Amino acid sequence: MSIPQFAVWAPVPSAVTLHVRPVGGTATTVPMTRDEEGWWTVDGPLPSGPSGEPGVGEFDYGYELDGSGEVRPDPRSRRQPEGVHGWSRTYDPFAFAWTDERWTGRQLPGGVIYEMHVGTFTEAGTFDAAIDKLDHLVGLGIDFVEIMPVNDFNGTWNWGYDGVLWFAVHEAYGGPEGYQRFVDACHHHDLGVIQDVVYNHMGPSGNYLPEFGPYLNSGGVNTWGESPNLDGEDSDEVRAYIVDNVHQWLRDYHVDGLRLDAVHALHDTRATHILEELSIEAEVLSAFVGRPLTLIAESDLNDPRLITSREGGGYGLTGQWSDDFHHALYVSLTGDTSGYYADFDSLEALGKVTEAGFFHTGTRSTFRGRSHGSPIDTLRTPTWRLVVCSDNHDQIGNRATGERLSARLNADQLAIAALVTLLSPFTPMVFMGEEWGASTPWRFFTSHPEPALADAVREGRKEEFKAMAWGDVEVPDPQDPATFTSSKLDWAEPEEPAHAALLALYRQLLEIRRTVPAFTDPRFDTGHARSDDDEHWLVLTRDDAAIVVNFGSEPAEVHLEQSATTSLLQVGQVEVAADGTTVRLGPTSALVTHVELPNLPTSFTPGS
Repeated sequence: MSIPQFAVWAPVPSAVTLHVRPVGGTATTVPMTRDEEGWWTVDGPLPSGPSGEPGVGEFDYGYELDGSGEVRPDPRSRRQPEGVHGWSRTYDPFAFAWTDERWTGRQLPGGVIYEMHVGTFTEAGTFDAAIDKLDHLVGLGIDFVEIMPVNDFNGTWNWGYDGVLWFAVHEAYGGPEGYQRFVDACHHHDLGVIQDVVYNHMGPSGNYLPEFGPYLNSGGVNTWGESPNLDGEDSDEVRAYIVDNVHQWLRDYHVDGLRLDAVHALHDTRATHILEELSIEAEVLSAFVGRPLTLIAESDLNDPRLITSREGGGYGLTGQWSDDFHHALYVSLTGDTSGYYADFDSLEALGKVTEAGFFHTGTRSTFRGRSHGSPIDTLRTPTWRLVVCSDNHDQIGNRATGERLSARLNADQLAIAALVTLLSPFTPMVFMGEEWGASTPWRFFTSHPEPALADAVREGRKEEFKAMAWGDVEVPDPQDPATFTSSKLDWAEPEEPAHAALLALYRQLLEIRRTVPAFTDPRFDTGHARSDDDEHWLVLTRDDAAIVVNFGSEPAEVHLEQSATTSLLQVGQVEVAADGTTVRLGPTSALVTHVELPNLPTSFTPGS
């Protein structure tokens, strides 16, 4: 839907007045008139901009509701130079001089995602500074950059999930024009962009939407805040608000996909679920712009309906995260079975995830105290629809001190984590700095200026994960600026020998993924897993390739069902017997190999 400048949906107040001024000029007020749908439009002359034409140019503006004397920002504001409590500023996204006209997009199948937080990816913490690091991502073998939320929030730094103005790009990162420069540069580097968006709740500070209209669900809140009104009275306009935001990213800002945060918290009882509606909109827009548009859900429901086609009765999303993969791999590497990791205390769990996509498929979850997941068969689902990782912002940041796997594992264990993830049949995701084993932590940080809110966040942080085995570790204060600055990547590290070795391994693994078809084969039924918890080994086979891993601290001997023919990669001490079926593994070691199968080549040469 096309929204004219200086129009606002506000069915709650009985009077709305526009306050507007040319940037650097004098403010004036303009009365507004309401239509029967609750939309208010200007009913008087607008001030002149630099060109001398009324209403043409750059303006700061806001809305006064019911003569309150307070000026509120526009719910659809694209710029907030003074923060979420300040006046909005007009911004024309179509004025940007795009240079990506040759960009035809990227499909998710076969792709590799890199998750980054703009504020900590570089020392400067801006879009422009991130552009300077894009060559690093290309050299690594990345296909998509997934940016953690950048919509406006109160404060200077934040993870981004407390946003309250969904259309405005946070000024500290570079604002909307800086964002467009970044997307344009990514496309010139043949990198797609996936934007992380949060539609399941509003942040706690600067949320003025209820003063305008019934944007929020009167029935209550979810874990993180007040839920949107997706199915109540006047929910049509709320859903349009979300749909228009999707259009902003995918159409106006040329983004290639969205990661939809915690969709299990979207309460929607209408016949067409909001996720299906977004899927439809993405398909329509994709046909118009002529490039693939991807929607990836974060969901802990383990429900294949999200990624089942609409023709098949599903929501039709492109992909979804599989946290089960992370949990199973994490337990196999660390032995940590506290909290929600308890169910994954077996290598069979990791094997099942690679064979079925999820571990919990209607099975009992001891952490939840009930059965979890859907028993619906995933075998007809392409494997690439599931996004997996060995670490991500949630899993690292929700540990007591924000320690990465690199703080807990040795070099061979980190290599195994990379190997199992990057050569999995799924869509792998790398968290920024993981590729060189960054020593910097990734901590939970906030900058709420309200003392009461800051205290609530500190206490909530301690309570939320008390079920985990944190012991007596002191949790860093989220409000301490040092918690934020310590989470910034150190870009000198990739040049250091130990870090450089791991980085070289990541590049090698992604090259193998690109050149050996078995590792991007999307069929679940071409994969098989075997494991032994006593001997701590796991064998994963796909087509004519096999991965053999010894997670244990003692040597292990594994007998393959097919003869190994060509070693593609080794970690640690590995010996393949002359018969090709016996593999002797030293402690914490792994082998990636081709295996001999009937009527299949024993090796693959690109272009053959």
